[in-house]
Amino acid sequence: MMDLLLQAWVAALIEWRKLRWMLGAGRPWRPGEPLRLLFAGYNGTRNTGADVRVEEMLRQVRHLLGAERCRLTVMTQNFALTRGYFAGSEQVHLPDVFPPFLNREVPRHHGVVACEGSMFKSKFANALTTMMVGALGIAAAENKLSVGYGAEAGEMDPLLRRLVARYCADSLIITRNEESRAVLRELNIPTESGTDTAWTFEPHPRAYAEPVLRAAGWDGRQPLLALCPIHPFWWPVKASALKYAARLLFGAYRESHYRTIYFHRSGREVDGAFRRYLDALAGAVRAFRARHSCFLFYVAMEQLDRRACRALAERLPAPVFASSDYTMYELVSLLRAADFLVSSRYHGIVTAMPAGVVSAGVTMDERIRNLMADRGHLHLLLDVDDPELEPKLLEVLETLRRDREEIAAGIARSVVRNLKRMARMGSYFEDAVERAYPEFPVRAGRFCWTDYLPPLSPTLRALVEQYESSAEETAPPAAIAARPASSG
Repeated sequence: MMDLLLQAWVAALIEWRKLRWMLGAGRPWRPGEPLRLLFAGYNGTRNTGADVRVEEMLRQVRHLLGAERCRLTVMTQNFALTRGYFAGSEQVHLPDVFPPFLNREVPRHHGVVACEGSMFKSKFANALTTMMVGALGIAAAENKLSVGYGAEAGEMDPLLRRLVARYCADSLIITRNEESRAVLRELNIPTESGTDTAWTFEPHPRAYAEPVLRAAGWDGRQPLLALCPIHPFWWPVKASALKYAARLLFGAYRESHYRTIYFHRSGREVDGAFRRYLDALAGAVRAFRARHSCFLFYVAMEQLDRRACRALAERLPAPVFASSDYTMYELVSLLRAADFLVSSRYHGIVTAMPAGVVSAGVTMDERIRNLMADRGHLHLLLDVDDPELEPKLLEVLETLRRDREEIAAGIARSVVRNLKRMARMGSYFEDAVERAYPEFPVRAGRFCWTDYLPPLSPTLRALVEQYESSAEETAPPAAIAARPASSG
């Protein structure tokens, strides 16, 4: 009922904003003023993947539009947890009960860039997708820029599908894979093909990671094995006024409480599935280490992952590095120091790939599956609920070790392909700005595809030089054609 209430509330606000705009209320962008864009996402929870994605979106958009011609604002749920992030941008607090905030904040901007990876799906929380729809829908209702950037779409509840279909029909959604694009095409939503935006992120150098790992017990010689576990079975999060009341009055639902009115799935079935997942991970890694000496460490990519990391450490002792204690620059540096990686976190894999870390995925949904299919590494993919997870993971670990060079080369080619896709996203974004605001001074001239990316690190430049000719995709036509001068 709470999810339905939120959806109805958001729909009413979008209709109200549409009516106000038709009656002449609202303030459009005017030539000569900076373009104010609101980045709507899941930041402020120390979700490393979400923060890295947005960091690179901001860098790319500022590079495309010109820092002096735009003012970028990022939503955060906790200012303390995004302190030092998103340099050059403003931050605004996103409350748990978000419809009044959207009604107030979106009209202050000239456009919305929705930046949550799991943008359109019921797997995690209907409320999160409802918030994305609200931000995009209000912007579209006022004839402003309305873009979903690097979005993933999957299974949605029927009413949520209708909400997305109705209020995102005038937005442009740039998906991070073709599978997501197919889902949105069924809803008649305008789409373009893209990728994730974390590919251009540059963490602290290895010189940061090595002393930290040595202090945790690494001898400096052993191969490094990193694990990024999660709790795959307590999703989705749902809003519940009854559970919230019981929590306040009687202390009930303590273990499943997410925050305020939101609660995870819980019960014996959830606990049993989680225990089997952890036992399988620990058993496979224990057997692998009995055969091959390596230093193991766990990485909690989001604060919520600390529970899984600590439970694994009870089964198989190893240091835990959590996003609550390390910034995204530090945590990704630690990941990139690894020789081998097994991750149930999509961005654990993505952020390690530019460093050539050979990785396998243990997935709960289509995100890692789509990534591994793109790499040509579906043989390195397992499911969190596979009853044969332990022996299969041991076999995958042996494959990572045996075929390391071949897997690393495939990863490098995939990184370059995705950089090209990210460049293509930049060209689509420039076109969307020009359509929404024909007088905005977009860049004019002839550009290479890399000109649509934020400045690349030496690591990425070296990968591009080495693997560009072997990457299957070519640069998008828009990225190499001469762009005419804007009327502004």
